[in-house]
Order: sequence, then C-alpha cells, then structure tokens
Amino acid sequence: ARKRLKPLRTVVAWRGRAEWDQVMVGLYCGDSRLQQEALDRVSAWKSRYGPKMPLAVDCTAELIRCKVLDSSGKLKSHELILSYGLALVRFVNLITERKQKMVSIPLRQLAREVDIPIWVVDLRHELTHGKLPRLALCRKGCDVVLDWLRKTYWSRQLGNNLCEESEEEEDEEEEQEGVEANAELDNDAWE
Repeated sequence: ARKRLKPLRTVVAWRGRAEWDQVMVGLYCGDSRLQQEALDRVSAWKSRYGPKMPLAVDCTAELIRCKVLDSSGKLKSHELILSYGLALVRFVNLITERKQKMVSIPLRQLAREVDIPIWVVDLRHELTHGKLPRLALCRKGCDVVLDWLRKTYWSRQLGNNLCEESEEEEDEEEEQEGVEANAELDNDAWE
C-alpha cells in the first residue's frame, strides 16, 4: 500500500490567518487602543515563539509601541527620543545583520541593497554615536520604517496588501524598482 505523504506543516505562534490579519490591521490602524490590543497579541506570540519570532514582527511591534507611548502623553520628549531611538537602532541593526557575512559591509551599502532610506541609517548613526536628534526626526524615522515594514513584509505575507488604493497607483513604479532590491533580501530574516 502506498502511503500518502502529508504536506509539511509549519508551527507558528498565531492561530491562523484571521488572527494574523487582525493583528496586522490593528498595528497599522492608527487607533492607539486597537494598536495596544495588537501589541498584546504580539507579546503572546513572542512568549509562544521566543527567538523564532520574525524580526519584522518584532521590529514593527517595538516601533508601534513607541507611537502608542507617544500618543499617551505620559513620556517627556527626551524619554520619547530614547524610546524611538532604541527601536530604530534595533531595526537597522537587525535587518542588516543577516547581510553582514564574514566581511564587514558598510551599513549604508546594506541599506541600499534592501531599499532602506540612507537617512534612516544616518539617523541610527547619530542615535548610536552622536548627539541625540530632535523628536520630530525620530517620529519621521519611525513612520518611514513602519511604512517600509508594511510594504516589504506585512503586505506580502499571506497575499495581503494594506496599501491604500491611491497609494497603490503612486507606489507601482517604486515597487517595481524595489522588487529587484528586495529580491535579494534574506528570507530567513522574515520567516
């Protein structure tokens, strides 16, 4: 008798596509209450999944947490700069880390390869080695990185697309240019 091969199953921290979609929409919705609920769900995923948590999910959660704290009005400007700063530094370091093989490659070059704006890498450099930047620049960096994560990771998972229809038309040309750069992105970083 021939044995039927069962398809390989991947164990993930989320219950299914519906939960994934709900968290994705919650993170990007702009409503701090819904964002906090999505962050709580990501924390549950992290407790189940541990170090296997996709870097993009982890980075997105850290950046959204900064935005939720910012909108709460509970932190002072300096505290917000440090919070945004840590999340941005971790993003750049974690996303470029997998591309840093045995040879040290400049972060600016790695950022270009994965289509991260160079000024975000410069912001990371200032946060790490220089004088702390203004809060407005940290907020802008957070927004740009969250948009990058949405386009590069979230909207491509499970066939989802969170782009607004008006953005889709504007982004078609940019997306086509970015496809080549993103094709080289190490999938291990996202899975």
